[in-house]
Formats: sequence, structure tokens, C-alpha cells
Amino acid sequence: MSTEPRRLLPLLSSHRPGRSAVTCEYRCGNACAHPAPNTSDNTYFGDVAKSVLSRRGALKATAVMSATAAGFAALSGTAAAEVPAALAGRGNGHGKPSRPVPGTDFTPVAPNTADAVVIPDGYDQEVVIRWGDPVLPGAPRFDYRNQTAAAQAKQFGYNNDFVGLIPQDSSGWRHLMVVNHEYTTETHMFPAGTYDPNNPTEEQVRIAWAAHGMSVVQTVRDPQGGLKVVPSRYNRRITMDTEFEVRGPAAGSDLLKTSADPSGRVVLGTQNNCAGGVTPWGTVLSGEENFNQYFANADAVTDPVEAERLRRYGFKAGASNRKWERFDKRWDLGQEPNEANRFGWVVEIDPNDPNSTPIKHTALGRFKHEGANIKITKDGRVAVYSGDDERFDYIYKFVSNGRYKPGRSAHARRHNSRLLDDGTLYVAKFTGDSPANEIDGSGKLPSDGEFDGTGTWIPLASGNVSHVPGMTADEVYVFTRLAADKVGATKMDRPEDIEANPVNGRVYAALTNNSDRGKAGKAAADEANPRNGNRNGHVLEWEEHRGDAASTTFAWRLLLVCGDPAEADTYFGGFDKSKVSPISCPDNVAFDSHGNLWISTDGNALGSNDGLFAVPVEGPNRGQVKQFLTVPIGAEACGPVITDDVVLVAVQHPGEGGTPENPESHWPDGGAAQPRPSIVAVWKKGKWGRSGRIGS
Repeated sequence: MSTEPRRLLPLLSSHRPGRSAVTCEYRCGNACAHPAPNTSDNTYFGDVAKSVLSRRGALKATAVMSATAAGFAALSGTAAAEVPAALAGRGNGHGKPSRPVPGTDFTPVAPNTADAVVIPDGYDQEVVIRWGDPVLPGAPRFDYRNQTAAAQAKQFGYNNDFVGLIPQDSSGWRHLMVVNHEYTTETHMFPAGTYDPNNPTEEQVRIAWAAHGMSVVQTVRDPQGGLKVVPSRYNRRITMDTEFEVRGPAAGSDLLKTSADPSGRVVLGTQNNCAGGVTPWGTVLSGEENFNQYFANADAVTDPVEAERLRRYGFKAGASNRKWERFDKRWDLGQEPNEANRFGWVVEIDPNDPNSTPIKHTALGRFKHEGANIKITKDGRVAVYSGDDERFDYIYKFVSNGRYKPGRSAHARRHNSRLLDDGTLYVAKFTGDSPANEIDGSGKLPSDGEFDGTGTWIPLASGNVSHVPGMTADEVYVFTRLAADKVGATKMDRPEDIEANPVNGRVYAALTNNSDRGKAGKAAADEANPRNGNRNGHVLEWEEHRGDAASTTFAWRLLLVCGDPAEADTYFGGFDKSKVSPISCPDNVAFDSHGNLWISTDGNALGSNDGLFAVPVEGPNRGQVKQFLTVPIGAEACGPVITDDVVLVAVQHPGEGGTPENPESHWPDGGAAQPRPSIVAVWKKGKWGRSGRIGS
């Protein structure tokens, strides 16, 4: 490895929570310390009609499969997808590695607790940009002890998460890098003794507003590896003061109108932006996630219908943690109850047009979006996948009515963006194919050797038409969680990033964890979420019927059931568990050009730092997880971007378990410096001072 860890850890069998209390408080408002908002009693389909046939038996008999499909159709109103050969019988039929799969030929990094980004031997790294580095002309040099809101509005924001690269030439030399700034940790952003959580100053609050949002910076490749940020007319900061256009079927709804915006079509700012995706037309989609924590005084809303809507989204009584409501009434639900409805959307920005107005797309539904990623359907329409990052919440898909126009011209970008305003929003229901008594919550594989089954996409709304009894279309889009409750979607274990594999066409979703699974009064394990007390998460893989993203049925299986491979409740695609890296709490996903899945983690419950992992999804090495890097103490690995030449990782909240008086981390600047969230580039050392190919 190319850095010296302070300590290297063996595989640990005793687990500890991987996130600091500070991270939990400021990132998601201590969501896991409160009851999960989904208290609905919607019935999981598999509990009603669980197949009693083994998977192998179903595959051997077409008539039996047809009967199963007919039974599924009778209950769901749509025919079930047959399990394609690509998803069949892969549980135990491999596991002896052949030659390293292209893209994964590196020596895995050992689990560790080093205050560094630890990378494989033969690789190099550098920081691309840090919190506070200049983005816009006139931005002052970062001064931790003398921050201002005016300076932060021109500087790189805090707690970077999603990273996207948009090429600007065919050689791969110039890119626009787009980065989300998910949340602020005010207790760490200011020097010791200068920030009082109970009485923040207005300037400190305005600094936080400016540190949220997104950054766009021009980058150029360094021939020796890495990326350099350069001044450019494209460089841009999006903050809590940036104007957004509300688009789609709920734009102008009474549910979105406020005293400051009686039109219900203009919102200032975006916040808690987690993951995202680069669209085929060269814009960026970004998901607004834990927006509920920014609002105060939910108890002031006494109407029972409105109060239940707030409860379902996790809004709390009393003052907010950051006290923003003291300086702008829009954060006070007692004064502006509809302002909360203006967050929780997928937003779109056009990095190639720095003067464009960002968009909030209401047709994609409102919930705690981890992110949003696109796949083009066989007839040229656009499908958008998104997960709702909460315990027992759901996986969604949107399919446009209009068709995609290839290219990245200004005309194509405008046309394709409009596709996201008109279509059908769906939620997923998963059905396992194993007998109910074989899914006991222990994580033990059923007799057919893997967790798998079929599923259906349940329509929620199409344009101005609601498919949910008792709810208008506006209500479906604005209160999407309640609509999904009503139709009986499958409660999942914190659905995070979802992305289609550009090589095999299948779709992959990270489910981080759910320690409440199986508790009294909570949903028990099912085949798509097979462990009670699930602390380590899993990775789901599915194939739409006939490989078409417009289909309303699919076949699925679990690729990984994460954790310590020495434990019986883990599964690595059927691969030999003695030859894999331990992985815990998958969060973001990406793919390399070979179709290998790359996974970044958040909250490692195995006692070591979070990191980035690569895993083949095809052939004899399917499931061979290999750790590519680890991030510093207290940090989460976000992003990531995987190209043939460079890997980008967003190192979020380093050292957040410490304090400004006693920093837990000094990364990236070392010495006695305070930790700073940053973007890191990693590349393979090549010959004659040039970079090599990742994993080759």
C-alpha cells in the first residue's frame, strides 16, 4: 500500500457502529435514533403468495413458471417476469478465481484505521479540491478562523458527496466536475469556542447556507495522473440562495405555494444533496435527501392530515438543530407549512450553461432521494431509478412518455430535460421464490442457494392522473411515501444509490442497513431483505423483463449480503468467502468500462475505516469483492467516479468524531490542521511518468 497506516486491523468479529454521534446529528438529524417514519401495515406480497417450489424446480418446468406468473398476475394486475438465464442458478456454481478480471487486477487494501487515504501498491493520489478552496473569481484564500458567508459563496462547499465528470473534449483532457455538498457540521466548521449550537450567529448560519448546494469546476488532466482545477467561465456555486424552477405535474400546486412564492414555481436553494447521476445528455441529477431535519416546529401544525404527512417524512417538534428558523421564517413550519414540500426532490443542473436556472422535477416524486440515475428504454424513452434512504422505505422508477434525443447540444439538453416532466412514476414490489420457512431472518441461504425472485413496478401517477385511490395526482407527487404505503410496496433496508450497468444492462442498488428489521412491531425479514437486525447491508441486482427499462416486471437476486466473510450470514455472489475483502454498509455505486461494480461504504460496522470496493458481476470471479482504498478516520467514502485512467472519491466528514479542540483527524493537510472534506484522485503509476490503466 502506498501510505503507512497507523494501525492495521484483522477481520473483526465484534462490531461497533461506524458513524460518530456528530455525523448522525448533523447529516440526518439522528434518523436512526428515532422510530422509522414508515408505520404502515402494507402487506408484503411474498407473505400472501410465497412460492412453495424451489427455484431449480421452477426453472425446469415451463408450465410451473407459467402458473406462477399467472398467480402473480392475478394479484398484481401484471404478468411476472420470467427469471432470465443470466440471473439463474448462480448461487454456488463458481467461486474458484480465474485470472484477475480486467479492472480489478490490484492487491486489495487491508482493513485499517489510518488517518489517510490508503491505496494499493503501484498507485498514486492527490487532493483535487478541498472545502474552502476557490471556485469563483475573487474567492479569497480559505481562512478557517475568519470565515464569511460572502467568501464561502465563492469557495468549494462543505461535506462533498456525489461527484460527476462531464467531458468537454473527445480526448478526455478537459472535464466539468460537479460535486454535491450534502450537509454542514457547524460544530466542526468553526474554531473552538466560537460556535454555540443553541445560539448561532446570523453570519454563521449564512455561512452554512453558502456551504450547502453544489459546485461546478473546470478540470484538466495531469499527464502524470490526477486532475487539476482551473479558472473557467463554467465554474459555479449553487447555494441556499440560488433560484430553482419547479417543473412537472405538481408545479404550481397549492401544496407548494408559500407567502414568498404564491406561484408555487420558484424555490430558493437545494440542501442535503446526497448522490446523483450524470444524464446521457450531459446534465446532472442530484437527490435531496434528509431535508426534514432543517425545519422547526412541526408540532405547530395541528391539522391531523397535515400532521400525519409531516410525521411520515420525519419532521420533529420544537426547534431545529441548526436554528435556521431564527433568521428566515421559511424554516418554521408554524409560519410556512408548505416550505417543507419544496424540498425532497430530484434537482437537475446544466454544467455547460452556467447561466441556466436549476430545476426541481416533481414528476420523479418527493421523498428522501439518495440520488437518481437514468437508463434508456428499448423504444428510446427515459427511465429514472431512485431509492428512498430510510429504514423500511422504497425503490422507485419513473418512465417518460417522450423519447430521448441523442447528443449533448444545448437543444438536446433542453429537450431531454423536459422528458422528466411527463411520464409515469412507479414503486417496486419484490417477491421471493423460496418457502417462507426458509427465510428466517438469520441470513442463511434458502435451499436453492441464493436470495432471488421476481418483482413488479406498481404505478402511482401518470401526469395529472393518480393511480392511488384516495389521493390526487398532486398528493401522490408531493407525499409519495404515503402513496407507496397505500399500494403495498416492499419495505426495504435503506435503499441508497441505484444505477444500471452499462455493460450487462442490469440494475444494481445498494441497501446500507436496517438494524430495526425484525424487531417487535417492525417488518420481519423477507427474501429481498433477508436478515433481521441488518447492520451491514446488501446489494440488490435485477433485470427488467426482456432487458427493457420500460417493463413493469423484473427478476431479481442479491449479489452481496455484506459483512465479515467469516460470518455465516454473509454471501458474496457464491464466491469463495475466504478470498474476499470484508465490506459493510454499501452506499454509492458506479461501474468501470468492463462492467465491474464499484461500491463506496458509509458507516462500516466492522471496526475499520470506510472505503471503496470493486467486484466483478459476471463469470467465475462474480462476487470477489476487493477493497481498492480506505478513507481517513471518521470519514465516509462518497462519489465515486471510475474511469480507465483515474478514480475520484469524495472524502466526506473526516474526523467528525473529534472536536476543533481535539481533532480526530488532520487529513488532508496533516500536522495540526483541522480536517477538511475533499475530493481525491487516484491513478495507476505508469511508464515514463504517465499514468497507467486502473486495475489493469
